Amino acid sequence: MTSDNPRAFAGIVKNPLLYSSLVMLVVAGYVGWILYSRYQANRTVDQQAQEERAKKQREADRAALDQLGGSELAIQMLYAPAKIPKGETAQVCFGVANARSVTLTPQDNPVWPSHNLCVDIKPVKTTTYTLTATGADGRSMSRQVTVEVR
Repeated sequence: MTSDNPRAFAGIVKNPLLYSSLVMLVVAGYVGWILYSRYQANRTVDQQAQEERAKKQREADRAALDQLGGSELAIQMLYAPAKIPKGETAQVCFGVANARSVTLTPQDNPVWPSHNLCVDIKPVKTTTYTLTATGADGRSMSRQVTVEVR
């Protein structure tokens, strides 16, 4: 029995399958480690990019809110042609921010709060139009535009 052990051991030492299997195991472990570390690095980069996109979106949202009047009641624009021929129609356009109700006098058609709304008018004589916007807190503000009929 003791004489068989050295031969069996010598056969295992000379077996190339054992060495190649060990080398393959080490290579597979190394490749797995590389893949995992690259996955982690890509995940970190993706998270940073997502945070950057969210930050830019917040900045864009804040800029849009400021352009649309912020949180204060505001008449952002009111305009109409300065002169129109007698019998012609024109438009009075306005934009308000944070208004609960809007009135345009003298005007028969109803108007409503909008960032950009135009209303058809047909004045028979020179007319001054008054836009009044009222906020949720009850405050109001007015602006006027005059259309000359010639």
